[in-house]
Amino acid sequence: MTNSVPYSILDISPIPQGFTAGDALRNSLDVAQHAETLGYTRYWVAEHHNMTGNASSATAVLVGYIAGGTKTIRVGSGGVMLPNHAPLVIAEQFGTLASIYPGRIELGLGRAPGTDQMTARALRRDLLGSDDRFPQDVQELQHYFGPIQEGQAVKAIPGADTEVPIWILGSSLYGAQLAAHFGLPYAFASHFAPEQLLDAMSTYRELFKPSDKLSKPYSAFVMNVVAADTDEEAAHLFTTLQQNVIRMRRNTRGQLPPPIANLDDFCELHEKTTAAHALRCSAVGSLETVRKEMQYWLDQTGANEIIITGQIYDHQARLRSFEIAAEAAKGLRFSSKA
Repeated sequence: MTNSVPYSILDISPIPQGFTAGDALRNSLDVAQHAETLGYTRYWVAEHHNMTGNASSATAVLVGYIAGGTKTIRVGSGGVMLPNHAPLVIAEQFGTLASIYPGRIELGLGRAPGTDQMTARALRRDLLGSDDRFPQDVQELQHYFGPIQEGQAVKAIPGADTEVPIWILGSSLYGAQLAAHFGLPYAFASHFAPEQLLDAMSTYRELFKPSDKLSKPYSAFVMNVVAADTDEEAAHLFTTLQQNVIRMRRNTRGQLPPPIANLDDFCELHEKTTAAHALRCSAVGSLETVRKEMQYWLDQTGANEIIITGQIYDHQARLRSFEIAAEAAKGLRFSSKA
């Protein structure tokens, strides 16, 4: 069955308790290989730093690892946090990847540092690449990926003429406005910051200016999906992500915890409520339950694509979840807003 609504994966290479970063990275490749057989359009990895539970810090390296272990699926960043890097370095890295894997590499760009301020300073000590320069840095990247101009002093080699597709990522109206202004595709991080999702999507569509990259708006949103053969099993697996969000609020981050029998034994009611609010763009359950939730959010957003993320402790359960999610996605219908 051919699916009309593209569905993709966002991965942060979670490190489960009792396992290593190497285990997490190998798990990510395994998920990507399964995703390729399940009809997923793209596999993105997200840049994070100084987090003991995530192994996706060296984004370009991980993109190369995933692309090298797959054949057809598009692979990219969701995203590279541009304030952490000089645009020329990113252009060279992704230009190299695009030269090795032509037609498969994508570059999603975020404006946040993806870490704490002390770590951000360690990543880019001069801090000239602050978020205030984000629009200029995006344009600089586009320049490096384009044809070399006469008299151009600084060139990305590899990178020039690769035209690596650029997406703008965000969790506020800023990214939506910028993506619309530049005429670029846009993805919203509603899996952890859903507050402005609907406003951002409508703003993007309303302000969109066609460009030589994109003739009409193209948007995606990220949602948590934890799927299993029964609603009860999925709800149990989901307690892993709920614990993670609560621990982040407590500033007690760590490796990905196993699911627990009763979340109420782990947290206070107000913590559970706060986590539910942050995770409300989620689909948790069996095939039909997940399909209904995915369709609901697709209708609400009017997005062109759904990006799925799932932090599940047990690797085999995670693979099964993405399998069920793919089956659910094949029954989705485009919203009239798209």
